[in-house]
Amino acid sequence: MSHGTAGFWIMIALASGSAGALFGFLFDDGPDVGDIVYGTSIGVLAIAYERGVFLAGYSKRLQRLPTIAYLLAAEASLLLVIVVGMTIIGSAKWALGFTEKALLQAVTPKPAALLYALAVSAILVSVLRVRDLIGSATFANLILGRYHRPVSEERVFLFLDLVGSTAFAEKHGDLAAQELLKAVFAAIAEPVRRYRGQVDDYVGDQVIISWPLVRGIERARCVACVFAIRHVFSHHRDEWMARFGLVPELRAALHGGSVVTAEVGVDRHKIAYFGDVMNATARLEGLCREAGRSVLISEVVLARMPILPDGIHAEPLGLHRLRGRSGTMEVHSLSDRPKLEVVGQARARQDGGDERRVGL
Repeated sequence: MSHGTAGFWIMIALASGSAGALFGFLFDDGPDVGDIVYGTSIGVLAIAYERGVFLAGYSKRLQRLPTIAYLLAAEASLLLVIVVGMTIIGSAKWALGFTEKALLQAVTPKPAALLYALAVSAILVSVLRVRDLIGSATFANLILGRYHRPVSEERVFLFLDLVGSTAFAEKHGDLAAQELLKAVFAAIAEPVRRYRGQVDDYVGDQVIISWPLVRGIERARCVACVFAIRHVFSHHRDEWMARFGLVPELRAALHGGSVVTAEVGVDRHKIAYFGDVMNATARLEGLCREAGRSVLISEVVLARMPILPDGIHAEPLGLHRLRGRSGTMEVHSLSDRPKLEVVGQARARQDGGDERRVGL
């Protein structure tokens, strides 16, 4: 489980501190530094528990309970964390001389403060779960209304497809296949965040990831992300074999260009992309199977990249007519193993195909 980035925790601290100030305004003589510090401490502690920073094993055991029992146990656990947090912070304030109250009064949570803290924590948790459900970038764009009107922009897309998922489902059943997909998608999340991409959609056993084009090609983030994901699976090979009897393999396709981005839906909103780039990327991913290659990238994206990650090689595969499309696309295969023929930067390719290997 991800514990979030520094920006995430700064946001939580600001929201919690603001809630503490509001409590001082509503229930005390007015907000002061103590209210802000108190609110920040309780809020960060509650969200840290909810995010699995501590007691992660306990939280996972709770998730195995029936829904009603889980909800009751989760709320009771959150309440207990808040009470313990209030007691600890009250003790610290008393020990440091920040309060004139007796020790018992300082460490005993007031009912109003306890209910307020529980309500604020529940709101924060609910907002964060919606954010997790639709993705942080999509959540921010929906809140800001960035795509209320369609916008034309350039993006690079990565389509990932899990190899052999249908055969796995036929052999082990749909529930086991879903557990495999859940684990694969969870493993993908960290490299995507590390290379500043965003997961746009899950379609069956396929994941669609994208970057604004400039961000994706800068330092070859989109390519580095692909091989970081592959490394996650190979590095933990024994764990995957023990749990599922296989090491996940992914086919990957990278392509980019101009798309129209818009907010769609009435009862359920989402950010959607329209344009030939999406269809072409899907067809390029299908070509992986036909060409017997794991990672393909279009010349459109590769030519705009000043570098490739260290150890990654590009091999030209020539022009291909993708299924369902009238035109052709120049395609390259990417690998972290040396090839007899590799391509370098655009000029190097023209001059004879010097190896394209530049460190990050």
